[in-house]
Amino acid sequence: MIRLAAAVTSVVPTETTQQALGYPSLFLLVLIGALVPVVPTGALVSSAAVVAVHQTAPFSLALVFVTASLAAFLGDAALYWLGRRGLKSKNGSRWLEAIRSRAPRDRLEQAQGKLADHGVAVLVLSRLVPAGRIPVMLACLLAEWPLRRFSRGNLPACLAWALTYQLIGILGGSLFPEPWEGVLAAILLTVAVGAAPSLWRRARRAVSPAERPN
Repeated sequence: MIRLAAAVTSVVPTETTQQALGYPSLFLLVLIGALVPVVPTGALVSSAAVVAVHQTAPFSLALVFVTASLAAFLGDAALYWLGRRGLKSKNGSRWLEAIRSRAPRDRLEQAQGKLADHGVAVLVLSRLVPAGRIPVMLACLLAEWPLRRFSRGNLPACLAWALTYQLIGILGGSLFPEPWEGVLAAILLTVAVGAAPSLWRRARRAVSPAERPN
């Protein structure tokens, strides 16, 4: 029994090892997710916050916040820079086309109108609204905002985004005694938050103009 316990202890990574591997992995995945939205970055941040809640090392939550917000900011800056290069190129670029393909015309027109009315403040909200980041970014590109101006507005946006999803993870980690239960709860809550606006829009489209109240 003692040998079995020792073997299990040797297999389970220590908290220091988890941090040494976890923070670089979180940074890399959020950075990739900002460039190519195939990684659920919000769920990653929430899950990392759950793990940090159950750790004894100080400043774990602060490190999750700094890592996630920095990776999101650098990823957005890189994608915006690549988009600006595409606008200046005669042949465009695959990055610019990728941005255009992920920004439906109606969402783009809405983002352009809000950007004209409210300016930089729209960037902060764009990262908090699911599927709102790319249309606003494309609107900034078409308005020929320089990278510096975009970055000034995008920095508080990334900070607010990281804080929001970290709070979801803290809530999940506080409600359940086991980390995996908190991670599962955080992922489900993140998915629900992301899917809610899309479901609302579909429900509104399903209502015909004749059925809407006058």
